[in-house]
Amino acid sequence: MLNVTASDVHRAIDAVWRIESARLIAGLARMVGDVGLAEDLAQDALVAALERWPAAGIPDNPGAWLMATAKRRAIDQARRGRMLERKHAELGGELEARERIVPDVDAAIDDDIGDDLLRLIFTACHPVLATEARVALTLRLLGGLTTEEIARAFLVPVPTIQQRIVRAKRTLREARVPFEVPRGVDRAARLSSVLEVIYLIFNEGYTATAGDDWVRPALCDDALRLARILAELTPEEPEAHGLVALLEIQASRLRARVGPAGEPILLPDQDRGRWDRLLINRGLAALKRVAALGGALGPYALQAEIAACHARAPSVAETDWTRMTALYDALGQLTPSPVVELNRAVAHAMAFGPAAGLEILEPLSAEPSLDRYHLLPSVRGDFLYKLGRRDEARAEFERAAALTTNTRERTLLLERVAACA
Repeated sequence: MLNVTASDVHRAIDAVWRIESARLIAGLARMVGDVGLAEDLAQDALVAALERWPAAGIPDNPGAWLMATAKRRAIDQARRGRMLERKHAELGGELEARERIVPDVDAAIDDDIGDDLLRLIFTACHPVLATEARVALTLRLLGGLTTEEIARAFLVPVPTIQQRIVRAKRTLREARVPFEVPRGVDRAARLSSVLEVIYLIFNEGYTATAGDDWVRPALCDDALRLARILAELTPEEPEAHGLVALLEIQASRLRARVGPAGEPILLPDQDRGRWDRLLINRGLAALKRVAALGGALGPYALQAEIAACHARAPSVAETDWTRMTALYDALGQLTPSPVVELNRAVAHAMAFGPAAGLEILEPLSAEPSLDRYHLLPSVRGDFLYKLGRRDEARAEFERAAALTTNTRERTLLLERVAACA
């Protein structure tokens, strides 16, 4: 045991939990067959650590200590008849047998850990859950975030996040969702759900939908870590590597996207010298892995190729906008959506002039899903401004400013309004 101060111990416990909680919950979920119960057991072990480590010191292998403590609590609960949805004697015997077979707690925590983490990812992102619930549960179980941290990240009340997580665990239990990696035809749909959750977490960090901050790097870090884990656990899935490539390249711009006072800096005005070349190179390497696996590019790999066009270009003017339009055309055919069309319009405007972009935008005016989407009038305003139609542009920027819920973005749009004068 190491001799350290109480404050050092509490900081260490927090760090250990961030590192070990996902592995701990995943291993326990395999044993007890219930994600909610597994998290409860893991939390019990954390409480025990908070009680004992300040006095006894930090164990040499804190993750293994937490696993062994949680497993003992699981066995005790089985003996007292409080295990849910399982035969008490059968479960208690199974866990005790595992203890006899694997007496080494180091081996216990590493046993099948890759498969366990993959099972936990697929379970937390199960389509039976609403999107908001999947996001919250994933950050809780796999990101190691507290309820308060998740609430703060998404600017919602703590009780709202608590309810989402409780309902999500109850839904998984009542739907009898198996703790397993899907196989066959079900796998593609389930993988799509996992990728979507990680992508949504990253996007909320990359461009915050509300609040006073333009970016929230911590959320981007959480999403990127989850994407890397997923790609490592599913090496033959091109879209897993495509998502990693996309997030690595997008994350490379984070430092350049905000000014000294936190104000937004849009892509044309960014100092590309501040882009993180290590992250860009990692993203390009992930794209090479996608290519090595063969086949047509999926939506995340296509978006990664688009991001790579920006990353490879020394400036906006030197960007291969013609290739960019081709990539967006392909993305629009593969996953048609109003938001893709909006981005396709921007690419076409850069390649062929603002009138070409405006032509693509016009049908989107009647799209109900974009009725209150601030980026539609913002982009239209930009095209009109470049065409010299200042009065029309000002009206579009004013509408965009009224629709956005992000303080920084509203300020930027109001500056565009003033520029139109």
